[in-house]
Amino acid sequence: METVDVDIVHSIELAVAPVFLIAGIGALLTVLTNRLGRTVDRSRSLEMELMVEGAMENHPRWRSEIILLDQRISWINRAIVLSTLAMLLVCLVIVTLFTGQLFRLSVGIPVSILFIMTMGALITATGSFLWEIHLAAAMIRVRTDVLQRARPVARPKVRFWKRWK
Repeated sequence: METVDVDIVHSIELAVAPVFLIAGIGALLTVLTNRLGRTVDRSRSLEMELMVEGAMENHPRWRSEIILLDQRISWINRAIVLSTLAMLLVCLVIVTLFTGQLFRLSVGIPVSILFIMTMGALITATGSFLWEIHLAAAMIRVRTDVLQRARPVARPKVRFWKRWK
C-alpha cells in the first residue's frame, strides 16, 4: 500500500507543470476574449454608421476598417479555438499520466505525442494572435492631412549646448 501512495505523489508531481501551463493558457484566453469583445463592439458600432445611405461612399476609411475588423475577428476566433484545443490536450496529458500510474502502463509515448500536439496548437494560436495584432496595428494609422495640421511650424534645431552661449 505504501508504494501506491508514493506512486500517486509522483504522478501529482508530474502533473504540476501541465497545470501551470493550463493557467497560462487561461490567461491567454482572457486576453483573446477581451480583444474579441472590443473588436466585435467596434464592428457593430461601425455597422450602424455604415447603414446610413451613402456612408460607404462618403467614408472610404470606414469601409477598409470594417474589412480589417472582420479579418481581426476571424484571427482572434482562430487563436481562441487553438488555445482551447491546447488546454484540452494538456488535460489529456494529465489524465494519461494518472491513468498510466493507476494501471501501471507505460505512457511515455502517448504523453509525448499529446504534449507535442499541445505545443503545436499553442504555437499556431500564438501566431494567429500575433497576426491579429499586426492587423490591429495597421488600423491605427493617423491620416496624413491630420498629422500635417497637427505638427507645429518647423523651427530651426538648436543643439542644447548652444542655447546658453
